[in-house]
Amino acid sequence: MKVLQHGQKHSVEFTLNGEEVEGFAEPRMLLSDFLRHEIGATGTHVGCEHGVCGACTVMMDGKAVRSCLTLAHQAEGREIRTIEGLETPDHEFNDLQQAFHENFALQCGYCTPGMLMTLSELASTGKRYTEAEIRDALSGNICRCTGYKEIVDAAMAVLGDKGQVAAE
Repeated sequence: MKVLQHGQKHSVEFTLNGEEVEGFAEPRMLLSDFLRHEIGATGTHVGCEHGVCGACTVMMDGKAVRSCLTLAHQAEGREIRTIEGLETPDHEFNDLQQAFHENFALQCGYCTPGMLMTLSELASTGKRYTEAEIRDALSGNICRCTGYKEIVDAAMAVLGDKGQVAAE
């Protein structure tokens, strides 16, 4: 394990949305701050800075993590995916983004990157989910605008068990 000196910036290298990136961070710099201020990936939003709201959720090696609870140095050598990495190779919305658009699943949009990254982990399994499972997965993401129905409807449209219809 590399020993990091307090007050000194150290190199951090990882793969971000398929591209190698490098920046410099002090040992206690958060991944959310590193992404936004060092790398310029501002799609990752910072809400509560306590890991409660889910706005800062990113994928690390295929798992949804709170970037406000992760140190930048913990990303060293890892695969990080942010909201900027969800679009298709043709620069179109992916299925989840399109479903959010079609179901009016966002209003102010502040929570949307975290919601989409959380749902992306589910999508990566190829499994179909019940409404209860989708609601459980999203229970760590706070939205103050939508009331969640449209978000759940969008998730069900892409990830839902086709035998089940979202409750009205």
